[in-house]
Amino acid sequence: SALSRPFTFHVGVSWASKPEDPKITRFHTPFPADSCVGRWRDTMLALREKNISRDAGEDFFYITQMHNASGVAFGVADGVGGWIDSGVDPSLFAQSLMYHAHRYSRDAWAGEPEIDPTQEQPERAREDGRELTPHQCLDLAYHGVLQDRLVEAGSSTACLVSLNAASGVLRAANLGDSGFLIIRSSSVIHKQPTQTHFFNCPLQLTKLPLSTNTNMHYIDLPDAAAEYEAKLRDGDIVVAYTDGLSDNVFPADIVAICSLVARSVHTESEQVQAMADAIVRYAQTCMRDRKRVSPFEREASREGMLFRGGKIDDVTVVTALVRETL
Repeated sequence: SALSRPFTFHVGVSWASKPEDPKITRFHTPFPADSCVGRWRDTMLALREKNISRDAGEDFFYITQMHNASGVAFGVADGVGGWIDSGVDPSLFAQSLMYHAHRYSRDAWAGEPEIDPTQEQPERAREDGRELTPHQCLDLAYHGVLQDRLVEAGSSTACLVSLNAASGVLRAANLGDSGFLIIRSSSVIHKQPTQTHFFNCPLQLTKLPLSTNTNMHYIDLPDAAAEYEAKLRDGDIVVAYTDGLSDNVFPADIVAICSLVARSVHTESEQVQAMADAIVRYAQTCMRDRKRVSPFEREASREGMLFRGGKIDDVTVVTALVRETL
């Protein structure tokens, strides 16, 4: 395309599943490797040949170019572990939600569909695809999960982000306690607020088994997702994450890690990947530390509850570095 795209985005991803707890019986019934979601899951996991852990536990993610290279879309989801008690694998809902979000994002424009003035009229008419906001994408993806016969039940938080290569605009939809932050000039200029019903009970998209009393569950719909939009600048860093990061690592530490990596790693693609890896490794260190005050401990104390140190969890991080060619 001859269209001007002044913004480019370098994206990295890293994840680590929590260590197995011998006291908890795991119901691990993955999507078959030859199913649509199973094949796509393995493709996503293959983005990192030497990742910290082989799978993402009950978390999942997606990264994709959007239609006609109009931008980049990515997201994270955290399957609600309480479904284990009902004999349900919590990872299935999160993986299916991210699969459908990826599918819809890949075929959509990051912003208003562009018309290339060098094209003839019939060629313009063939330019298919439509603009899709992360909020609309979340709604479509959720309905995809509801129709997925391989997902009997489950719940998940979700954070979906799109970056527009023509305008540099970030758009996001966030439901629950996953989230994202934007770093500019070594400062956090935005951190997405969490959404909870009460302490440690995030808003969550849910699919119930057919024979379930709906009064016993929190059922939040995509409409409840918070939307955010901002114009990004050259050098901005976007970090999307599940709560395995935000419960264990303070934003100032994330900034410090990104600054350190930026000074020591050369190419932009290597930088964002090294940032994601370093953030996940640091989260793993913090969640095992019983003596260090964690964001989760601080939040618990505000609620009058006693909790010490880090909170063991899966952690997934997507990093994006913005470059603008003037």
